[in-house]
Amino acid sequence: MKELLDISSFLGLPEQASAHAWELDYWTGLIHWLMLVLAVGWGAFFIYTMVRFRASKNPRANYAGTKGKLAKYQEGGVILAEVLLLGLFAIPNWAVWRNAPEMAQNPIHVNVVGEQFAWNFHYPGADGVFGKRDVNLVDTQTNPLGIDRSDPAAADDLVMLNEMHLPVDRDIVLHISSKDVIHSFSMNAHRVKQDAIPGLIIPVSFVPTQTGRFEISCAQLCGLSHYRMKAWVTIETGAEYEQWLIDAAEEAALYAS
Repeated sequence: MKELLDISSFLGLPEQASAHAWELDYWTGLIHWLMLVLAVGWGAFFIYTMVRFRASKNPRANYAGTKGKLAKYQEGGVILAEVLLLGLFAIPNWAVWRNAPEMAQNPIHVNVVGEQFAWNFHYPGADGVFGKRDVNLVDTQTNPLGIDRSDPAAADDLVMLNEMHLPVDRDIVLHISSKDVIHSFSMNAHRVKQDAIPGLIIPVSFVPTQTGRFEISCAQLCGLSHYRMKAWVTIETGAEYEQWLIDAAEEAALYAS
């Protein structure tokens, strides 16, 4: 049954690189089948009405309308179906995907900040604590996120431009925001997409299941150079990720000195 509803290959969807990707594709397939049934049903009804109420059979307009309770039953059925779809499927599934993983699961936290026309990735460093940020310290070249290096927690913070690294098979929490206009953070292979809205920090969680290098794009028209607002995420083993953090921190310290 699940294989029947999974029509990812027919829809041209990208590869599935996260734990929840297949489930989203499954629901996408289910919705497409439902829309097919509705399209065929309403199409048949439309043809029926054209034949049944054609001019030759109804030379005079009837302004009284139909009588009976069938229409009310139909309207009630539609309302009941929508309530069931929302209450039993949409809202429960949204609640599951919306909840961030528990601290006991030791998730990786990364701040993702969009700007025209790039993505900034802010890592908390070895201490696992993000340092303070101050808008007055923002410098496009040297400090794009305004990190306050006088804060002890910020001493080991790491900021990468258009390049993110994550470990495979680990819970990931991305805290998405924007410095200027509305952007949309999109990782198609991982089925992760969230608007980056100025003034809001919105968490998104997922578990990558495949190693490799995947594209990140902006899915919201954000200016003349929107087309080139893309980045890359490298999903690697836990050991490779830890080594990358060490190398990146050493490179950042060398650059700062």
